[in-house]
Amino acid sequence: PITLDQTWMNETFVNKTIMITGAGGSIGSELCCQIAMFSPEMIVLFEQTELFLYELEMKLRLQFPAIILKPIIGDVRDFSSLDLAVSKHKPDYIFHAAAYKHVPLMESNPGEAVLTNVIGTTNAAMVAAKYKVPRFVLISTDKAVNPTNIMGATKRAAEIACQICAEEYPDTKFMVVRFGNVLASSGSVIPLFKKQIALGGPVTVTHKEVVRYFMSIPEAAQLVMQAGAMGCGGELFVLEMGDPVNIFDLATDMIRLSGFN
Repeated sequence: PITLDQTWMNETFVNKTIMITGAGGSIGSELCCQIAMFSPEMIVLFEQTELFLYELEMKLRLQFPAIILKPIIGDVRDFSSLDLAVSKHKPDYIFHAAAYKHVPLMESNPGEAVLTNVIGTTNAAMVAAKYKVPRFVLISTDKAVNPTNIMGATKRAAEIACQICAEEYPDTKFMVVRFGNVLASSGSVIPLFKKQIALGGPVTVTHKEVVRYFMSIPEAAQLVMQAGAMGCGGELFVLEMGDPVNIFDLATDMIRLSGFN
């Protein structure tokens, strides 16, 4: 894992209001916890799923009692709910983590992928521009590079929407951060392989030649925070993810390490 010099983050987030969409997800919740360590005044937790939001709020209240928390049940596909949250709380940063990211599910539900990943991102970006939120960070994926699936294509469209907003609304600095497979995150292949091995197989690999880049959830969150702080607007940050891993070899190693041949 990359270890960042965190001293600059004390000045970046202290006494600020931070809004995170998709706050209850694997990346969103980690962002909340990481940012909370740097003494923001308020964190606005924007999340669609009631249970995720409740559990995250309880965790943060226990660990960071001094920080004001504003849990909001809302859907990024609903412009009015975003508008109300941003107009009321006036965040200094919006980290847009809300997304559908399961590739096979999005192949089966392309309309839902477009509504959440494209329309939802556009809504969030337009609300940020409307209220002149200083900084907006879209969390994207390496699957947006020459996309070969619905999920990747919708995330690429979301990136383009943010880049257009960066040109048209200079009062808000729009940044995009793109990274690969986050270990143990929702949609990561590692938990899937573990479950398949525990059930005695089979372990499913799409193709023997598929390679992916990996990083930990805390590492991903810190790099997103760094990109949001250092961006000047309009950038697309591509994180250095180290060497790619062959997924077939990964599956084989996990099977062997689990005691099977």
